[in-house]
Amino acid sequence: MANLTVNTDFADADIDPQRLNLAPFRVFLPEKRPFFLENSGTFQFGDREGTSLFFSRQIGIDPNTGQQVPLDLGAKLTGSLGHVDLGLLEARTRESGPNPWANYGVLRLKTRLLSESYIGVMGIDKESGNSADRYNRAAGADANFIFFHKLGVSGFWTRTFSDPVALRGHDWAATADVTYNSNLIQAEALRAVVQPNFNPEVGFVPRTDLVTNFIDFQLSPRPHTGPVREYNFEGFFRYQPDTHGVLQTQEWQTTFRALFHNGAYTDDDLVDNFIQRLTTPFNIFKNVFIPVGLYHFDRHQFTYGSNASKRFVATVFERFGTYYNGNLNEFRVRGKYHPNTHLSFSTSHTWDRFNLNNTIFNIQVGSYGASYSFNRFVTTSALVQVNSIDVHPWSMNLRFRYTYRPDSDLFVIYNLGNQFNSLAAGNPVLTQEKRLSIKFTYSFLR
Repeated sequence: MANLTVNTDFADADIDPQRLNLAPFRVFLPEKRPFFLENSGTFQFGDREGTSLFFSRQIGIDPNTGQQVPLDLGAKLTGSLGHVDLGLLEARTRESGPNPWANYGVLRLKTRLLSESYIGVMGIDKESGNSADRYNRAAGADANFIFFHKLGVSGFWTRTFSDPVALRGHDWAATADVTYNSNLIQAEALRAVVQPNFNPEVGFVPRTDLVTNFIDFQLSPRPHTGPVREYNFEGFFRYQPDTHGVLQTQEWQTTFRALFHNGAYTDDDLVDNFIQRLTTPFNIFKNVFIPVGLYHFDRHQFTYGSNASKRFVATVFERFGTYYNGNLNEFRVRGKYHPNTHLSFSTSHTWDRFNLNNTIFNIQVGSYGASYSFNRFVTTSALVQVNSIDVHPWSMNLRFRYTYRPDSDLFVIYNLGNQFNSLAAGNPVLTQEKRLSIKFTYSFLR
C-alpha cells in the first residue's frame, strides 16, 4: 500500500489529553495522525520498557513544545513480498521556529518464519539543517520466536550514529525477553541495556544509561461458580542500575484483579514499593521541586470499572501512599453516557492531593466532551479540558466532519490550546494557540 501526503495539516487528528506527569522521565504519547497510523505496525521495533527505534511523533511535532512542525512531504510504502514484510517511509519538514528543516528516511524489513515468528532489520536516517547536529542515524536487528504457541523468545540489538562527537561510543541498546503464556500461567523475564549515548532522534527512549532486570509472574484461575469469570494474581520485580552498577530505580508490586460475569472489573495494587534516585531536581509543577536524593516510598491502588457495553460506563481510581519526600493521593473518575445512538457524553477528572515538606497542594485536571451524529455521514464533537496549574487553565476543541464519499471528508475544526503535548520529562509550560482549520480530503480509490 502506498500513501502520499503533501504540505499536510493534521488538524483532524485527535488532541492529546491534558495530564500531570508524576514521574521524572519522558512521556510516551500515542500517535494520532492518520498518515502515520496506517499500517504503523510494520515499523514497530522496541520492547516493553518503552525503547522504540522508530517513533513517528518525532516527525512533524516538536517533542519539547508539542507545536506542529510543517510537513512538506510524506511518502510511505508498506506491503508483503512472499514471506517478507516491507516498510519504507520518507518525510521532509521545513524550518519552523527553533526547528530546522529535516529529512527522514526509514526502512523496515521482516521475514516471517513458521506461523508466528520473524526476524527483521531496520535502518533510519535523519538529515538536518542544524549545523551542530547535521545527521542522526540508527540501525538494528530484532527477532521474535514463538514455540508451542505459548513460549516466546524475543530481542533486539541497535546502535545510533550521531553527528556530535560527544555522543559517539557507548551508543547501543539491546533487549532479551522470554515470555510464557497459557490460560492459567503468564510469566516473563527481561533484561535490557541502554547505553549513555544511545540517541535515536527519530525514536523514543525514556531513560539512557540504564540496565533493566525484570521478572513477572501471573496466575489467572477461572472459578466454576460465583460472580467472577476470572481472577488474576500478579507479582513483579524490576531492578534498574545504571551501566556502572549504581541503583537508579527499584520496584516490586503485588496486584489482584477480578473480571466479573457482568462485565465489571477491579484492578488493585496491594503494594507498590519504590526506590528512586534523583540525580537532578524534579520540577513537578510551577516552582515545586523534589530535591536530589535516594527516595523510598510505598503506594497502593484501587480501581473499579463497570460494564463497558452499557449505556453508562464508569471507572473509579484511587492511589495513595508516600511519594518522594511526602505523600500523594490520586483520585480519578471517568464516565461515558450514550442516551441514544446519536448522542454521547464523556468525562474524566483527576484530583491529585500532595503533601510535600508539610505543604499541601491540590491539582485538578479535567476533560469533558460531547458528540452528536446527525447520520453516518455528518458528525460533530466538542471537548473542553481544564487544569489548575497551567498559565492557560483551559482549552477547547470543536469539530465538524462530513464524509461525502468513502475515505473522503470535509473537516471544520476550531482549537484553543495545544493539540499535541510535550514528550519532555516533568510538566513544561505549553504555549496556547488559537486555530480555525478547514480541511478537505479526497480519496482516488474506492
